[in-house]
Amino acid sequence: MDDHELLRSAVREAGALALSYFGRDIKKWEKKPDDPVSEADLAVDALLKDRLCGARPGYGWLSEESEDDPARLSAALVWIVDPIDGTRAFLQGKPEFTVCVALVADGAPILGVVFNPATDDFFEAVRGGGARHNGAPITVTSQDAIAGAKLLSSRRTFQKRDWTDAVEHAEFTFLGSMAFRLALVAAGRYDATITLAPKSDWDIAAGDLIITEAGGVITQADGSNLRYNRPSVRHPDVIAAGPALHRRLVEGLAERPLPAS
Repeated sequence: MDDHELLRSAVREAGALALSYFGRDIKKWEKKPDDPVSEADLAVDALLKDRLCGARPGYGWLSEESEDDPARLSAALVWIVDPIDGTRAFLQGKPEFTVCVALVADGAPILGVVFNPATDDFFEAVRGGGARHNGAPITVTSQDAIAGAKLLSSRRTFQKRDWTDAVEHAEFTFLGSMAFRLALVAAGRYDATITLAPKSDWDIAAGDLIITEAGGVITQADGSNLRYNRPSVRHPDVIAAGPALHRRLVEGLAERPLPAS
């Protein structure tokens, strides 16, 4: 079994396990204030580690729910995992969570899968091979104006930048899973997703590849490229969209920096 098939199989199995906990009264707690985790997160994490590292013991491992092993930094290939992205939505019974895994080489994803088992949306990408949703090729939209754009973001993001005039006629939707937001933009269901809050490798690595293979662009808010499997796994902000709209958003945000705190 090649890496792509291994990943697809493992994520499908992990999604079924996550779904078996969904909507039930399960054990949950906070890792830190406003950062929930549950027995489902840990069970899915353990399954994925067993399936992926069991089959590829020489690959590195980086997961939100596993203790960080610095050996990953010297591994040629690294699995980057969020067993349940959108845990808060998951615990609230909202079908807005995903299992997401990327395989990263030299700081860039080469395989990516984002699976929402509650909606049966399975997104995947292979570097150089395009992106797919439930087996069908997908592509980002050609939207080039903020007015009329369908944004997976919050209006508050733009209010903080005093940019309400630009988004007056945009449509806003917010979903719990960052990976799901990226995948939905890749599939052309929305035009862009924007967050000015920090995200980690496991939130975005799989979605990064799906976006780019669908013809989109994903960067930090200042246009800087995203790199993965570094000592720090945090990224200050993320913008993903089709090329024209992405350029417009980056330029517009640069003109309106965040006010000094």
